[in-house]
Amino acid sequence: MRPEEVEDVVAGLRERGLIATVHRPTINRTCVRVVLPDGSEALWDTDGAAGLEAQVMANGMLVGFVPMIPGSWQFDVAQTIDAIVRADYGRGSGRR
Repeated sequence: MRPEEVEDVVAGLRERGLIATVHRPTINRTCVRVVLPDGSEALWDTDGAAGLEAQVMANGMLVGFVPMIPGSWQFDVAQTIDAIVRADYGRGSGRR
């Protein structure tokens, strides 16, 4: 996800009822942070590589992973929002 898209994605996720924020894991990188119902959080696209994937964290520990969603390197903002909303955080399949 390009840095200029992150804020648009966060705004779209909030409109869809998710708790989402812009997260800055390093000075030069931004990603999307989504708080999950169990209190864990999904950090989307932290590595800046092409493709959309997430690390699921709880209490600072990696507890899960949503693998790269096929074709996501070509997603626009609306498709990215939809993919994050529909992701299966429990099974790590990347889709519901």
